[in-house]
Amino acid sequence: MKPYNFNFNILCLILILPLMVFPQKKNKITKLVIDAGHGGYDPGALGAHCKEKTIALAIALKTGEYIKKNLKDVEIIYTRKTDKFVELHKRAQIANDAKADFFISIHCNSLNSHKVHGAETYVMGLHKSEANLAVAKKENASILYEDDYNAQYEGFDPNSPEANVIFSLYQNAYLDQSLNLAQKVQKQFKTRVGLKDRGVLQAGFWVLYKTTMPGILIETGYLSHAGNEKFLMSKDGQTYIASAIYRAFKEYKIEFEKENKNLLANNVIKTEKTDDIRFRVQFASYKRKKPLDSKKFSDLKDVKNYMHNGLYKYTVGNVSSIEEAEKLQSEMRKKGFKDAFVVAFKNDERISTKNAIELIKK
Repeated sequence: MKPYNFNFNILCLILILPLMVFPQKKNKITKLVIDAGHGGYDPGALGAHCKEKTIALAIALKTGEYIKKNLKDVEIIYTRKTDKFVELHKRAQIANDAKADFFISIHCNSLNSHKVHGAETYVMGLHKSEANLAVAKKENASILYEDDYNAQYEGFDPNSPEANVIFSLYQNAYLDQSLNLAQKVQKQFKTRVGLKDRGVLQAGFWVLYKTTMPGILIETGYLSHAGNEKFLMSKDGQTYIASAIYRAFKEYKIEFEKENKNLLANNVIKTEKTDDIRFRVQFASYKRKKPLDSKKFSDLKDVKNYMHNGLYKYTVGNVSSIEEAEKLQSEMRKKGFKDAFVVAFKNDERISTKNAIELIKK
């Protein structure tokens, strides 16, 4: 295995990214980027009768049509609307330049095995398994179709396991929001479409890594599985999948905007007192509630939980200053909780850290 040579830009990126936080800029979701994976001379995964690029584009366009028709206040921005090659960095740039509120990338998968089938949705995060890493490497390999990709991607080699260390140090400020939509997508796939639920997973995708907003990457099925391929090629299959993504997005949007409206109302109505503001460090989220005396938390002190966006979220600490919280965050990351980040509460109700800091300054 040859050593991976980091250049200065990557070193700076690794040092800076864990400190970066991109606050949600609005209380409403009005711009969505839909990204159809691959395209042009990059076919993506291959089935016996079709190519990933074709299926991804058809589903992406149908998803956009559903959202335009039913959610009039949402602007849809496509990274591609035809069979053309769009570089990964340009896909992220399109979303960032538009200041989008969410990014959805649509793909299909493929394996040497003809038995594996079903859908899975990824969020940006650590590779929890070799299988997750393999999927990320396959999708990241699109950069190899680009001219002078070494310069554009700062020396990143998608085929190098060592290169993925850059993702292990990434602080995903939008993990909760991304997980929330991803879980809603998988639920729709399972209950309304009938696809096997392969779960919500984390892995290092360059296109998610470079977007400064919540984002998910959906693997809608396996072209290596005859049944999945037939379904994905059919108009009915593409319609069902697009409808499922739309329904999940609609549910997420309604939930997000209602929660932010309530938070705004609470902040306006209540008398602002700095001694009501507390900071904690969130280190885990689960679908099911876990006891505070669980072995998972045996080495941690002052563990608390709270319900947020349909998940049970676990924190440590309960301090009055952002400086103390950032110090605790650093300690938690050293303990192995690489995605640990600071959250703020007022009267035991979660508010944005930006809002908490502003209240303290008053």
